[in-house]
Parts: sequence; structure tokens; C-alpha cells
Amino acid sequence: MADQKTPLRFGIIGFGSFAERAIAPAIRATPGAALIAVQKRSLDAARAMAKAGEIPLAFATAEELVAHPDVDAVFIVSANAAHRAETIAAARAGKHVLVEKPMAVNAREAEEMIAECARHNVRLMVGHMIRFSPLAQRMRDVVRSGRLGKLVSARADFIYDGRLSQRLWLRDRGVAGGGPVFDVGVHCLDTLRFVLDDEVETVRSVLEPIPTSQRTEESAQLALRFSRGTLGSIFCSYAAPVRRKEIEILGMDGRMTADDFTVGGITVRLRIDTSRDTHPAEPVEEVFEVPNLYVEEIANFMEAIRTGSPLLTPGENGLANQRVLDRAVAGNG
Repeated sequence: MADQKTPLRFGIIGFGSFAERAIAPAIRATPGAALIAVQKRSLDAARAMAKAGEIPLAFATAEELVAHPDVDAVFIVSANAAHRAETIAAARAGKHVLVEKPMAVNAREAEEMIAECARHNVRLMVGHMIRFSPLAQRMRDVVRSGRLGKLVSARADFIYDGRLSQRLWLRDRGVAGGGPVFDVGVHCLDTLRFVLDDEVETVRSVLEPIPTSQRTEESAQLALRFSRGTLGSIFCSYAAPVRRKEIEILGMDGRMTADDFTVGGITVRLRIDTSRDTHPAEPVEEVFEVPNLYVEEIANFMEAIRTGSPLLTPGENGLANQRVLDRAVAGNG
């Protein structure tokens, strides 16, 4: 276990605009964490970004970064198809791994990542940061309380304008693995699994256009059946003029809804309505100040490394999501 008084030194693999905007500031904002290295395919670009961010080390390959003795852990923010190889390289170098979602491009790769990290005794976390949101945790508590009665349906939608993305590989099937299903549908899936505390048994999907070996879908509608009978629905799309994230849980005795359920650093509202046709009731609104969720997940990752405590989003959870994603992009499963 790591010395709790010594900073945990991170390297970021795949240092693009998202890492620069969200991950690097989150590492710096996490007590006890230090960002000491970045990697980009262009060494000149890596050095320029490192200099601009006052980061000591810059590398052109993940293998070079993980080989450096000063790096304790990596945050992998590269294209999805690179996650497996970079995770395995880090594990073999004895570095702990926090890898962005989706964990991999298929479940077989995710299983290999888990096995390799276990073999080399390093921690593996997948970046499903919404589980750290007080909103998601409150929704889970409401479900567990029975306040909504027997659950009937659970819906989560995430849409945005893919034309605005700076990820040139976003629609490349070989690099991304999937389109919005892998990119943002996984957020919806993981949040529903967490809030319901239940697992998906069956998956049906409609993808538009039908993906090819080269190109991903642009939009998808997923129909899920959870093990306790709740019917789930996920709509995710790149083909939208606006960004929208909504979640709704419906039971026989009530309904709860929230907007912006994926976002940290904002104020969000949870609406709980237990009205019935024969018994009107005033809806209740609860307000939550959601912290920076990347800081929360990094803190959990560091605590697990230092004390051996459980991870809230371990590799096994990423694998459970990946198995559903694989069935969804295959069409019907």
C-alpha cells in the first residue's frame, strides 16, 4: 500500500482537449495527487502542452510514460481502441490504472484488462464518475426505500451535437468501437444499473444508421429488461442540435425525474411525485450541489490504492457495462 503522506504521481495517457479541460484540473484539485507526465502521439505537441501546464514529463508513447520510475498511476483518456493495450502496458510496469469509459471495445478486451491488472497486483478503475454524484446516490436511496412502489420503468436519455466534437475518431468503428451507445449511452446504462441496483437480463436495440465495420451508428434506442422485471429505455444520439441529459424512474406509487444527471460542478434538482389519480399530492423537489465528479473518482481511486479499500467503479463494473454494450451494437441480444 502506498504511503499516505507521499503524493500519488499521475501520468495522463492520451492528453487531448478533454484531458486538458477536465482531467488535468481534477488531478490538481485532488488532495494528495500530483500530475507529473503527459503523453501524446506527437512528442513536440506533448512537450508543448506539458510546458504550458507546468508538467515535468512528456512522452510520445504510453510505453515510455509507464516505464518512468516517478509515475505511480495513469489516467487513460485515449481513443477507446487503445485502452486495452495501454492498460496492459501500465499493469506490466506496476502502475495503477484509471481508464475512461467505455472500458474497451468489447468484453473480451475488458476481461484481459482485469486479468492483467490482477496478475500484477495493481488497481483498475473505470471512469463511471456519475456514481459519485449525490443526485444518483439519492435516487438509489429512494428506490431502495420503496417510496415509489414496485418499479415499472427506468429511462435515461443523453443527446448532443456530434458535429461539435474534436475527436476525429468519434464515428470510426475500428477506433471507437461504437457510436453514441459506447460514448454516452454507457453513462445512461451505468447510472440505471446503479440507481436500480439491478442487472440487465435482455437487450434490444435499434441503430440508425446500421453500423458497418468502418462507421458507427449516429443514434440508438435501447430497450432493456432488468432482472427484477423493470423495463429500461435508453436513447442516445449525436444527431441533435442541443445537449440534453434526462433520467426518470417510474414505480406504481410514484415517479422521480432529473435533468443534467451526468454533470458535476452544478446545482441539480430531483423531482419526486407520488401523486395518484385518486390521491393528489404536491411534488417534492430536492436540490443538490454536485461536486466535481472527476475529483471524487480520483479521490476514491487514491484511497483504494493507499488503504486497500473497495473501488466504487472497479474493472468488473466496467465489464458488466461492456457486455451490455456489445449486445446493443450487435443489434438484438
